Amino acid sequence: MTDTDQITHLLGACTVEQRKAIFQALRQEFPIHPLEQEWHVAAEVILEAIARSSDLSKRGVKGLIAEAAFGVDVVATLPAWTNIPVEGDHAYDYLLADTHGQVRIQVKMQRRIAGRPMQANEVRRAYAADMFVVETQRTRTGKAVSGDATRPYRFNEFDIIAVCMYPSTQAWSRFMYTVANWLTPRSGNPELIAVLQIVSPTSNADWTDDFTECVAWLRSGMQRTIYPPVPIQLPQTLEKLQEDDPEIPPS
Repeated sequence: MTDTDQITHLLGACTVEQRKAIFQALRQEFPIHPLEQEWHVAAEVILEAIARSSDLSKRGVKGLIAEAAFGVDVVATLPAWTNIPVEGDHAYDYLLADTHGQVRIQVKMQRRIAGRPMQANEVRRAYAADMFVVETQRTRTGKAVSGDATRPYRFNEFDIIAVCMYPSTQAWSRFMYTVANWLTPRSGNPELIAVLQIVSPTSNADWTDDFTECVAWLRSGMQRTIYPPVPIQLPQTLEKLQEDDPEIPPS
């Protein structure tokens, strides 16, 4: 039996309080993440700050986790692809390249409302309740020199949208993909992507859980529009959502 085996065996015989004391002693020597040293604060303090933050702040953190999960659980499993660092302010989070060219990916989190996954029929009553929603706009608001809002995304700013389905699956590694130019345009301005998009939880003709299949759709040049906008009265849920965020238009 090695020394490590003996220590492991002794730890198994310790009480919970004893193991916790040993863990706290080891934590003084071994930081969990380099950010602790960069910010001169323990990971536990960072997590407590997140736990005490507002719902909006937590949504932002979860969005960052979704982006990181895409890198760890998806990009790292694509040996034929190169992850090109994204520098500057872009509409995409990842820039991947293979022998056929580059692909720009925007990562978003499936929308939640009142602490639960938002259903498609809460956007428009005609949509199926077993479909979900993703909010596609920048977190921060602003105005361009022309006076136009900079928060909405425009078509052709990224190639693929990857939606993290954690809210409905409890799995950060679960993503659904579609071609960005297939997304529903905003009513009154077809150059802009509608804020609220309908997401299928399973693969179909519009969405897939296979990144490489979505790339094939993109490169095929096939044209389509997922759920073209139709003039339907807004459900009460979306009206309340617009009260909370007036920049969400009737998409």
